[in-house]
Parts: sequence; C-alpha cells; structure tokens
Amino acid sequence: MADVPKTISIEFAGYYREPNIGGLPASAGVYCVYACTFDAQAQTVDLKRLIYIGESENIKERVANHNLWAAWRRQLTTGQVICVSAGGVSPEQTRHRAEAAMIFKHKPPVNEEYKHSFPFDTTTMSLSGRTNLLTPSFTVKKDATD
Repeated sequence: MADVPKTISIEFAGYYREPNIGGLPASAGVYCVYACTFDAQAQTVDLKRLIYIGESENIKERVANHNLWAAWRRQLTTGQVICVSAGGVSPEQTRHRAEAAMIFKHKPPVNEEYKHSFPFDTTTMSLSGRTNLLTPSFTVKKDATD
C-alpha cells in the first residue's frame, strides 16, 4: 500500500501544575507531562524534562484519572512538580498518529509504545504555542526505527 503522508498541526496551550489540572481542556487532543519547578513569587514554571506523551478524547478526565501518576512522580527530583500541556487534535485516528510521532521523536521515559518504531505513514508534525522541550517541526517516516 502506498505511503500517505500527512501533516498534523497542534497548538499547545499553557502549562498546568498538578494542583491546577482541573483547568485542562475537557476536549480531544494530545497532552505532554513534564517535570518542572514552580516559582510562586513570579507565578512561572520552568520545565526540566518531558516525562510522558498521551492522547485522549477528554484530556482533563484522562490526566486526572491516569494510572501512571506514580510513575510520573518517580521521575521528579527534589523541588520538582508535575506540569501538563495540551493541544487539540481530532479525529481519534489522527490523535493516535500524532501521539505516536511525538513519542518516537522525543522518547519520553515513561512511554513504552512507539518509542522505538513508528507504524504509521509518513507524518509531519507542526507544533506551536507552549512547545518548550518539544521539537516544533519534524517528520517521521513509516517503519522508522531508532
């Protein structure tokens, strides 16, 4: 079957610290989980590293009830907290492809699937907004392995 290239654009909004994840969108998309530090005086976060990438029909609900919170917390060092960013993507097939491309490219430590192979057709990702620690534009080819 012929390779069907696709470009997927995602705009990532804000960073939500663990106490504020209720502010995440209750919509479909891809989310990124980070280890970060929080400066209470400046009300800013400083991302330290990407921990996990996921996708969901309802990001807010998925993150709040995720079964990997303990694994995410094990990635933190003293003074760090969990921060999450999210961007809208639909339909479901496109979300899975975007998630897989981002995992393959960035290799977050808590992800397993897609870290070492990419099963979808050639995919170009165009990321905008809050993309610290993410490569804003990249292409992954079908059957790529690291």
